[in-house]
Amino acid sequence: METTAVLLNGPRELAVDQLTLNAPGPNDLVVDILHSGISTGTEKLFWTGEMPPFPGMGYPLVPGYEAVGEVVEAAPDSGYRPGDHVFVPGANCYDGAFGLFGGAASRLVTAPDRVTRIDAGHGAQGALLALAATARHTMAGLNKSMPELIIGHGVLGRLLARLTVAAGAPAPTVWEIDPSRRSGAQGYAVIAPEDDTRSDYMSVYDASGSADILNMLMRCIGKGGEIVLAGFYKEPISFAFPPAFMKEARFRVAAEWTHDDLAATRALVESGTLSLDGLITHRAPATDAPAAYEQAFNDPTCLKMILNWKDAA
Repeated sequence: METTAVLLNGPRELAVDQLTLNAPGPNDLVVDILHSGISTGTEKLFWTGEMPPFPGMGYPLVPGYEAVGEVVEAAPDSGYRPGDHVFVPGANCYDGAFGLFGGAASRLVTAPDRVTRIDAGHGAQGALLALAATARHTMAGLNKSMPELIIGHGVLGRLLARLTVAAGAPAPTVWEIDPSRRSGAQGYAVIAPEDDTRSDYMSVYDASGSADILNMLMRCIGKGGEIVLAGFYKEPISFAFPPAFMKEARFRVAAEWTHDDLAATRALVESGTLSLDGLITHRAPATDAPAAYEQAFNDPTCLKMILNWKDAA
């Protein structure tokens, strides 16, 4: 079985190529992908060659962990049937290529417990469930506080703010250094960091992925305040100790979302509690993936680039 896939052969060596799929196991699903998203965080680090050592990484690899598609083959006891629409967080099913993410392909093979059934009416927005689940995982659970300040108004920052508002918590403040990204707020304020004089935030969520911002955040938190690292950082995290000592600062690292986060987020979206509108700003045919990845990584106006796989097989 063949598939058309985005193939990253090395740093900045990206192409669309034909790959052979591993044969499906007795309980596997075969899914035709309709849309996949491009991550400007972890995928960009693979593209630039700056990704720190990570289990399962290597070149060539198929990127993409934000994909939606239609089941075309399913075992009777899999819980799915042909025609079901599903969210797929990637797949490792390629002969001769790593599938650390593996969702950017026209067809893939995956275990049924990896996918989540979604309403076909969500269309390309269904690919945003991974980021929405990431935001939810960062906030939900015991001993976690809702964000009072969010750093970065990209897709993750917007989802963190929307989830905070949806939960009925006080509207957070969002910092954004790029004026072109300060629009699109839904029930919260987006300002430049230099315009914020507060120094008593007790819960700060960094969605920028910039390790350089920690010392600035130390100045704006209150005593005992928590800084949540919600991004992915390519460089070692460091900060000046005296300000952290004076503030008795606390730090928390947000890990990868779980299947429970995905299910809870899907319920929020389907109930209308969480809107995914306005987050997809650019779309491209999957055959134009090399140019689409360049734009996704280098154009600050591109919040989320979606590849259309319908005619790429």
